[in-house]
Amino acid sequence: MAWTNSKDAALRERAMAVIPNGMYGHQSVMLLPDDYPQFYDRAQGAYLWDTDGNRYIDYLCGYGPNLFGYGHEAIDAAYVDRMKRGDTMTGPGQAMVELAEALTAQVSHADWAMFCKNGTDATTMAMMIARNFTRKKTIVLAKGAYHGAAPWCTPLKNGVTEADRANQVFYEYNNVESLEAAVKAAGSDLAAIFASPIKHDTFVDQELPDPAYARRARELCDEHEALLIVDDVRAGFRLARDCSWSLVGVKPDLSAWGKAIANGHPISALLGAEKARFAAATIYATGSFWFSAAPMAASLATLKLIRDTDYLERTIALGERLRAGLDEAAGRHGFTLRQTGPAQMPLIMFDDDPTGAKAYFWNNALLKRGVYFHPWHNMFMTTAMTDADIDHTVEAADVSFKLLKAAGPLPPVEKLAFLHSMVD
Repeated sequence: MAWTNSKDAALRERAMAVIPNGMYGHQSVMLLPDDYPQFYDRAQGAYLWDTDGNRYIDYLCGYGPNLFGYGHEAIDAAYVDRMKRGDTMTGPGQAMVELAEALTAQVSHADWAMFCKNGTDATTMAMMIARNFTRKKTIVLAKGAYHGAAPWCTPLKNGVTEADRANQVFYEYNNVESLEAAVKAAGSDLAAIFASPIKHDTFVDQELPDPAYARRARELCDEHEALLIVDDVRAGFRLARDCSWSLVGVKPDLSAWGKAIANGHPISALLGAEKARFAAATIYATGSFWFSAAPMAASLATLKLIRDTDYLERTIALGERLRAGLDEAAGRHGFTLRQTGPAQMPLIMFDDDPTGAKAYFWNNALLKRGVYFHPWHNMFMTTAMTDADIDHTVEAADVSFKLLKAAGPLPPVEKLAFLHSMVD
């Protein structure tokens, strides 16, 4: 079936009448290549179908939650069974205790767990607990890191006041001297150091954590009696079966989780060490749907697969196959790709592409051939992908490189300049 977008266009027109700008947040495709669909009809395994019936191999994986495949039978069966008996009730179900037990057994630094809905919920609770624990205000964060969409951390400046961003000092990720300078600037008021497990900022190459940087963050928190917070919302259980910084031998005091922990069912978590237990118990943070039982049952089923399968090794192998194939295809047409970060969380950008024009053209061509890539955000592998999916992707990429070469010079991407003007 030829690619078409008439139904999506009609839905966008209807949405403009009843939703600000027709969409908002990270789900808005106003900043993606022109033909990307906004609305979808169904998803199964590694595939996504838009409202016009176009099928894509989905490398966004719902922006991260799809770890074991859309509609995974065992995970969804656990969700449905619990939902039939009661989901959002006046109080939580037994699954809450079972999930807290399972997560604290799985994650080596964790002695307790709290549950919420979004990554922003978990990171905001972490900040509150650190300030409650230390009775101090200042948090130290890496420049460009994403920790959520609340006023204290949203990347866009519209609607945000200076007071919302008070008591924050920034440092360069992986730069020990910059981190030390930020801690010095915080002085005696340091409450916490926030760290992403890897540098997975948009528009720039990903970086794995330098062990020396991670260790120094731990040392500085200990020296100042502050808390070390690892924001594992995006990368949790995609890099390791433990907290991601277990790979560099560093234990945080708090870690925030979400996305993949229930394979797409709505739940997030904050895990913490014993020393922060009382501080966690004496903040007020809640939500009407935070105690829903069905997503907790789904998370328990997901954790069983994390423990009992080779999912991690499989996603790494799929990512490495994709990386090698794309490099070879790009080289045949005279292009160089910058493929950075872990293979199972690929970020793919063009070398010598200052305006993003090459990336936008190439990604749009891939879309028309059934491959959903993102031009400036890291992507994700799912265990539901097959070697045949990877091979199809590489074949589609090869054709798209050929079209890009034939297109010649391209105009700058104006929508990217607009986005950069809005970032705080």
